[in-house]
Amino acid sequence: MKFTPYWLDTAPQGPDRSRTDIGGHVDVAIIGAGLTGLSAALHLARKGANVHVFEKDTVGFGASGRNGGMATTGLSIGLRDAVARYGFDTAKAYLMAYHDAVDTLETLVKEENIDCDFARTGKLNLASKPAHLDGLRKTHEIMSGRLGLETRLIPRSEIHTEIGSDRYHGAMVEARSAGLHVGKFTKGLAEAAAGIGVTIHEKAPVEKIRRLQGTRHELVTARGTVRADQVLVATSGHTGRPFRWQQVRIAPVGSFIIVTEPLGRDLCDMLLPNRRMASSSMNLLNYFRITPDDRLLFGGRARFAMSSQQSDAKSGRILHKAMTEVFPQLTNARVDYCWGGRVDMSMDRMVHAGEQDGLFYSLGYSGHGVQMATHMGKQMAEYMNGTPAANPWRDLPFKRIPGHFGPPWFLPFAGGYYKFKDLMK
Repeated sequence: MKFTPYWLDTAPQGPDRSRTDIGGHVDVAIIGAGLTGLSAALHLARKGANVHVFEKDTVGFGASGRNGGMATTGLSIGLRDAVARYGFDTAKAYLMAYHDAVDTLETLVKEENIDCDFARTGKLNLASKPAHLDGLRKTHEIMSGRLGLETRLIPRSEIHTEIGSDRYHGAMVEARSAGLHVGKFTKGLAEAAAGIGVTIHEKAPVEKIRRLQGTRHELVTARGTVRADQVLVATSGHTGRPFRWQQVRIAPVGSFIIVTEPLGRDLCDMLLPNRRMASSSMNLLNYFRITPDDRLLFGGRARFAMSSQQSDAKSGRILHKAMTEVFPQLTNARVDYCWGGRVDMSMDRMVHAGEQDGLFYSLGYSGHGVQMATHMGKQMAEYMNGTPAANPWRDLPFKRIPGHFGPPWFLPFAGGYYKFKDLMK
């Protein structure tokens, strides 16, 4: 079993970018070579900017290469909770931003000819308890009736048309969500950006940053110092010093995934015949899908812990048990991959983007980053060029997480809270 992400292990390896020269002056410095950073770099370079990307590890090493490869159209908090919190019109705008985000991803795949198995197979929202189906019904009525979006309710009696499991009490299908090989997409995005002049510096963490004037900053790395007219912080769940203001507003929550051996087309047709991106309705949910080479990917918040090989192995055992409860057919299936990553969870589980003390940032995707990170890279390119309306999250207050000073000591308590909510709901 490999403790490396399946997506990165099966994607083409890019060139070595760990020996690049760092120094002088650039128009834009971007911190983080994940989906936000690479998308922003590409779109800014298309406008003629001289862009340099600084990555602590390698392209796609963080959340962008450690997720489920799902580009779905829903909010992390759910549509009905968003309506209760923000009102219908604002919640609608936030929801439609996710539809725009999947469109942005698909457009980039086509424009840059990125071979990444992109397919709009839709999303399967599964009711883990009988009462949850009623909640899905209410969501379906809003989405289909008031918003005119393509959704469909699946009663328990018809659940086998969507999933080869008796575990769930019904489901809602949403048609516009997509799946992709996110490793190939991220590497393709890096190559597209580099192809129009973006310089990507791997193994080049920013150790210090000093504001010069306005949005101009000086960035210090072990390989050299650079001055930038603008800086974009795109560090997701790996946000740390020297970006202190952003760090204490993001909880790096562990998310863990296992991937089976190749199962064959016939078995995959039994498990998920329509190849939907699937997730359960619990707070501590599981999500799963079929990979492009006919494996089952199965993930979730198995443990509220940080990722390490020992931690990943423990989480993998928990996920294997959950997977075989959903799909007893896989009891004897070999697990080929097991890994963990960090989800950048904000206190309100919403995206946050804007400018603070002259630093631009886009963070807080809260488990929905594949499409929204890519989209926000594009939107931040417009925002940084003086178009405030390009940032759909500009009016959301970005609150500090109480008691968060660095290491996320509070994660076990958060896990206990969500376990209790799942027992009660």
